[in-house]
Amino acid sequence: MLTVGHLYPDLLNLYGDRGNIIAFTRRCRWRGIPVRVREINLGEDVDFRELDFLFLGGGSDREQDLMAADLAARRENLRAAIEDGLVVLAICGGYQLLGRYYRTLDGREIPGLGLLDLYTQAGGKRLIGNVAVEITLGGRVIRATGFENHAGRTFLGTGVASLGRVLAGCGNNGRDGTEGARYRNVFCSYLHGPLLPKNPALTDHLLCLALARRGLDDSPAFLDDTLEEQANAVMLARLGIRQGRN
Repeated sequence: MLTVGHLYPDLLNLYGDRGNIIAFTRRCRWRGIPVRVREINLGEDVDFRELDFLFLGGGSDREQDLMAADLAARRENLRAAIEDGLVVLAICGGYQLLGRYYRTLDGREIPGLGLLDLYTQAGGKRLIGNVAVEITLGGRVIRATGFENHAGRTFLGTGVASLGRVLAGCGNNGRDGTEGARYRNVFCSYLHGPLLPKNPALTDHLLCLALARRGLDDSPAFLDDTLEEQANAVMLARLGIRQGRN
């Protein structure tokens, strides 16, 4: 049995982010892998080390303020789980919260959890639109698509790799060609849309990592992703990205 943790489902669910939970659990169940979802709300007890996959979505600034203190109290438990290999997917606001701070336009610094060496500062113009990102997963290169809508510009520090290289769109900050972040089994991204249903190869990579952490068979059965791949190809073509070329 795999346990999926959905952190603050009522507060972090912008732009259909809940679809990432649906995609992960459906691909488990289609393969006969038992899975359950545990929603974790403000003040509820949880030991993150007992989870197999944790999801943090995006939220507005007001909602992020509401949960900041609650999440800060869980910091050490979450840090231990991450170091233990917990598979985490964090989108947009959830991504920013894992870093050191978010600096607003007026210079105020909102502290993050400091679990990843990265920081975010607000920009004057929102970065909005469809995105394509080249991602390497276990030696396999995929081209993921999604939709970004964020004011924050995120910059990565030492020990944190980007999730991928921007092929179209703005990514982390619109300047350095990076998108998202990766640390141990933590994957962060600005891609809403949501990300996992559009990109089944990434979903299966996260699933395999979760299975391997529990010592289970990490070679799940084949699923026919023809429709998802066709949809991805249409978006890549719209963004002017030719198949087989950068």
